[in-house]
Amino acid sequence: MKEILNFKINSDKRYKQFIDDIIENKTVWGLKLKDEDGWAVAISNEYKDTEVMTFWSNEVYAKACIKEEWDNYEACSISLENFLDNWLTGLNDDELMAGVNWDMNLIGL
Repeated sequence: MKEILNFKINSDKRYKQFIDDIIENKTVWGLKLKDEDGWAVAISNEYKDTEVMTFWSNEVYAKACIKEEWDNYEACSISLENFLDNWLTGLNDDELMAGVNWDMNLIGL
């Protein structure tokens, strides 16, 4: 993992960083509800009536988004194999989009 995490890089760079990091670490991070089933989702700003499930390339980025309406969530790791084999298919089946490496203001791809 990179020594310094930069929350100010633009979305395209955060996307590339997401791909590079998950390949290197074989792990994807999400935000899961504490003591309940459920994962953090947000409404897409670009596509009407579409929800986005958010994922991060490391625990630090994920934890930075645990605030306000997501303060009852915790960072949870997902193996890259599980993410590729199950999560992406499930997102497609549920008509959800994947958002990656969103910043603390919930801006990202």
